[in-house]
Amino acid sequence: MKQVNLYEAKTHLSALVEEAAAGGEIIIAKNGKPYARLVAIPEAAKRPPRQFGQWGRDYGWQAPEVFPETTPEEIALWEDGPVFPPDDP
Repeated sequence: MKQVNLYEAKTHLSALVEEAAAGGEIIIAKNGKPYARLVAIPEAAKRPPRQFGQWGRDYGWQAPEVFPETTPEEIALWEDGPVFPPDDP
């Protein structure tokens, strides 16, 4: 266990993080009193990297192989239809 003061921890933070990741434990002190402990995160707490397309495989959802054809009526509604339809109940 290594103890460093706050100023030294700010100055050499990257080196201290590497030391903690290698298995060390660093105590950060202010005016000689321990304030924080720098340790590595356990492997169980680390997340695996995200992979594209995992949602569908994990939840049973998949995109269809063939999408339905767009009818001429649907195209006309998209191209010529009103931006805001009337408020008829």
